[in-house]
Amino acid sequence: MNMDRKAVPAATRAVADWVAQLQYEQLPERTREVVRCALLDTLGCGIYGYKTPWAQMLLAWARNGGAKAESTVWGDGAAMLRTADAALVNGTSSHAFELDDYHNAKLHPGAVVVPAALAVAEKLGSDGKRLVTAIAAGYEVMIRSSLALNPSAARLRGWHLTGVCGPFGAAAACAVLMGLDAEHTAWALGLAGTQGSGLWAFNADGAMSKRLHAGKAAHSGVLAAELASMGFTGPTQIYEFEDGGVLKAFSDASDAAPLTADLGSIYRLDTTSIKPYSCCGSTHSYVDAALALRQKLGAPWDPTRPVKVGLSKVVDVQCGFDYRPTNALNAQMSLRYIVAAALVDGQVLPPQFGDDRLSDPALVALAGNLELVHDPRLDELYPKNFAGWVAAAAGGEHVRVDVLDPSGSPAAPIDARGITEKFRGINGHLPVDRIAETALNIENHSVKALLALLVK
Repeated sequence: MNMDRKAVPAATRAVADWVAQLQYEQLPERTREVVRCALLDTLGCGIYGYKTPWAQMLLAWARNGGAKAESTVWGDGAAMLRTADAALVNGTSSHAFELDDYHNAKLHPGAVVVPAALAVAEKLGSDGKRLVTAIAAGYEVMIRSSLALNPSAARLRGWHLTGVCGPFGAAAACAVLMGLDAEHTAWALGLAGTQGSGLWAFNADGAMSKRLHAGKAAHSGVLAAELASMGFTGPTQIYEFEDGGVLKAFSDASDAAPLTADLGSIYRLDTTSIKPYSCCGSTHSYVDAALALRQKLGAPWDPTRPVKVGLSKVVDVQCGFDYRPTNALNAQMSLRYIVAAALVDGQVLPPQFGDDRLSDPALVALAGNLELVHDPRLDELYPKNFAGWVAAAAGGEHVRVDVLDPSGSPAAPIDARGITEKFRGINGHLPVDRIAETALNIENHSVKALLALLVK
């Protein structure tokens, strides 16, 4: 069989060249600020997630390996794990309870890139400027990788893009910290891409596998960069090659252009969103709308009041399933449960995902009675805008609240002070102000000093 082995323009090498040449001084101050905020937010999510059963299971697995102590599990007093394993545990902890940041490219960059970068930076003794540069590179490469796949198209094929694109981001961050040249960085990207995965089948039963995707992506990126530094080659056309390149393998609607368009002049990472709610980012506009309705129509909420919810096709597939009380993840991904909790409880935070609330008869009944309506206009907006609306009957009419961009998005941002208070709300036992001051001024502090503040 004749096979055309020519690839589309060399996107992989272009990305590798940019990563290998990136310097702290090239980053706009706004981008540096976003990175520092992402560092603080991810640490807060990771420390909170440290105590979840799934994070503890992975920690036990990693400790049983008997590997050398190179990097710290956030919350422990000293380095105890091999670098890649620390990234695995910290990444899983950061994604452990749906509190970590997200991007409209339909992935969670912080829970992948920050754990990988911190683990390697700790091992190498990297300074704060190098860490900020590495995290910026990782976020940018991870986000652009998803945009090139066409996030909605890849999602509708069942892929969880945090797992698919995360290894690229982690590898890019590690390549910066390790000072890899363009050739070795291309190998690292190739080795990262061939490990990319993550399937949405967790929604069938709320399985822990979703929590694992971020940690495994961080682990894969560290492994990829470390192997590349040793001369272990990876495919240097991992994105674009016709036979097995990521773009063709994961999506029928991919386009290499977003990988390199305005690379270095426009930072996609600047539009990362911070979560104020402990649930899927695609549902945050619905939480905003439900809370606004509750304020307009009064509390306590009448659970017999008819409620309609408008949603796009992707959100319907992802979050519109019938709600059955099972576990926290099932509820955190359920649009029905999330809207019901917002209307009844007036908040969607970790307490809403305790066992008592998940099976509360009033919440379960309201979740089941919501009328979900497909809105073609929302298809046009999503995922550029994570938009949605909720409407409730009142006096023979429906009062409707539309939200184009949710709280925490670039259109309604949460600043460093808000992130600090979020950290305090879930980790109040720690010296939050000292942690925030250190993370938000990391260029003037050491990574080890920051990690030492996280000890319980």
